[in-house]
Amino acid sequence: MKLISKSVAAALLIAGSALLVSQPAQAGVGDLLVAPTRIILDGGRGAEIILNNIGDEPATYRISTEFRRMKEDGSLEDVATPDDKDKETADMIIYAPRRVTLAPREPQSIRIAARPPQGLPDGEYRVHLLFRAIPPATPVSKTDAPGSSGLSFKLTPVYGITIPVIVRLGNLDVQSAISNVHLDKQDGKPEIALDLSRSGNRSTYGEVRVYKAGVKEPIAVQRGVAIYTELSHRSVEIPVADAYQGDLSGPVTVEYVETFIDGTKTLAQTQAVLR
Repeated sequence: MKLISKSVAAALLIAGSALLVSQPAQAGVGDLLVAPTRIILDGGRGAEIILNNIGDEPATYRISTEFRRMKEDGSLEDVATPDDKDKETADMIIYAPRRVTLAPREPQSIRIAARPPQGLPDGEYRVHLLFRAIPPATPVSKTDAPGSSGLSFKLTPVYGITIPVIVRLGNLDVQSAISNVHLDKQDGKPEIALDLSRSGNRSTYGEVRVYKAGVKEPIAVQRGVAIYTELSHRSVEIPVADAYQGDLSGPVTVEYVETFIDGTKTLAQTQAVLR
């Protein structure tokens, strides 16, 4: 077992505790857990990302940067040709190690920081950090099965997790608004659809909550809703909570809220009537 710092131990504790709170701080694919799932750097102090092999076998992971753009439905697509801003962002991101091998249940911290060059304009810069499993090498085996070529191959799926790394420089601001709130259905289940808009020089990230008069808890919540700077608006569809069995029609209050460890900030709020 590798020795880890107190800060890494604290991050692991937070990641484990995320199972008990409303918004998770970790993501998992295959046998890899990563915490946190979003990094914001201001060009000063760096951060730590914790990898944890939750499998029963040793595993090796490679860490690399890639670029993605958000589409209006909130999905991300790969950038085939990075532009100058993408390249500037990649050049300022420093992280280590870039390859780790972990025993079962073993954590490892990845240190990451931003070193922006002099004269870089104020703004928000983003890359995505990819954590990809490297499958163990397996020899090509011979086979004597009739009609075969004498060689057999086995395809091994490769798992990966991608998290955004956002660098914010200077005094940035953002404004948001909510519009076009209406009822919809997805696979026969009711949902509340709406449009979010964004203006300013930074992205937004938070929860969309729908409240109905006389009901204490939100009747619908969508967590982890981001609008990146390449978008001015995006669509959101929020499944209605299974616990709510009342009438969906009528007035509702919709909020878009940024969540922080020490509280929340309302980005936008509107009243609407569902029909």
